[in-house]
Amino acid sequence: MNQERIYQVLMGPHISEKATISAELGNQVVFRVAKNATKLEVKKAVEKLFKVNVENVSTVNVKGKAKRNRYGIAKKPDWKKAYVRLAQGQDIDFAVAE
Repeated sequence: MNQERIYQVLMGPHISEKATISAELGNQVVFRVAKNATKLEVKKAVEKLFKVNVENVSTVNVKGKAKRNRYGIAKKPDWKKAYVRLAQGQDIDFAVAE
């Protein structure tokens, strides 16, 4: 997998209450990923970019919500997220340390 595809697959971490709970209890990290990304691509991208061992990857297609605005109803775009389970004792720190 080339470096360009890694940055196309991983769009960034997804921070939510559920993601925080799964990180604390299940040693999982949640990422927003490209809609056409496969589980194997996500695994390789995380391992290569963060230098950690990945046990498994679960993906979820999230349907966009219908939002009401002054022109009627508009639909937010659908997106995909991946739950990445890291090997025991490994962690990804997204905080920038200086």
